[in-house]
Amino acid sequence: MTDTTNPQLRSAMAALGHRWILVAMLIASSSQPRQAHANDAVLSLLQNKHCPKCNLADADLVHADLRDADLRGAQLMRTNLGQARLDGANLSGADLNFSSLRGASLRGADLRGSNLYGADLREADLSGAQLSPNALEEAHWQGASGITHGTRSHAALHNAGVEAFQAGRWSEAEQLFSDAIRRHPHEPLSWVARGICRTEQAKDSFAAADFRYAAVLYQQRGNVEVVAQLQQAATSVQKRRTETVGKPHSNGWGGQILSGVASVTQALAPLAVKVLAPMGVGF
Repeated sequence: MTDTTNPQLRSAMAALGHRWILVAMLIASSSQPRQAHANDAVLSLLQNKHCPKCNLADADLVHADLRDADLRGAQLMRTNLGQARLDGANLSGADLNFSSLRGASLRGADLRGSNLYGADLREADLSGAQLSPNALEEAHWQGASGITHGTRSHAALHNAGVEAFQAGRWSEAEQLFSDAIRRHPHEPLSWVARGICRTEQAKDSFAAADFRYAAVLYQQRGNVEVVAQLQQAATSVQKRRTETVGKPHSNGWGGQILSGVASVTQALAPLAVKVLAPMGVGF
């Protein structure tokens, strides 16, 4: 046991305690200027709408009116910009990693060169926004409006279609697979996936056409087994439709008819695995 009755030991311990207190005070005082600087940047942005290259990481700017704001190259990591008005804002080169822009209005905003990894753009309005090619590849953009062609890759569109299909949103999934096909018309998996969506919606003639065209693409690749299965699936779709005219159309036809087709599992699985951090409560 330490002998605290020794005067020299008590003096040494007291000195040590004073040093730790001094260190704590220095740490606290050094963090205050940084916090003050961050608050100044937020105030400057809200008042003047001019804050290029500002460090606004983790700032709370929900519902902020930032129309035509100059935020070129700004550090906006994890910033909450949900429901913010960013119409015409210049966000070129900004770092928006894991920021929340859910429901934000970004009409005509300049997002070229910005980093949108893990950013939440769900339900955002991107009408007229300028985006780099495939800029939304690693962002959450489901439900966003005004997205122009070319900003989403074939894989991103196909994967979003898979998510919509698995949630039972077949009409939405069909549209996403159609968009994917426009981006990469020679990928048979998207044709098969759209055919399945159309079968679930009783669009059997269109579904059969999708299966037949997918069979042509597989034929070009020399995959004879899948070709035969898809051709049989197309015939089964039309036959099933003819036999059930006037009867209720049950869900699950796509899976039932194509249960033996090896490509179905692939068609309804993501084409590319994206490792994004889970969206937190603020998203």
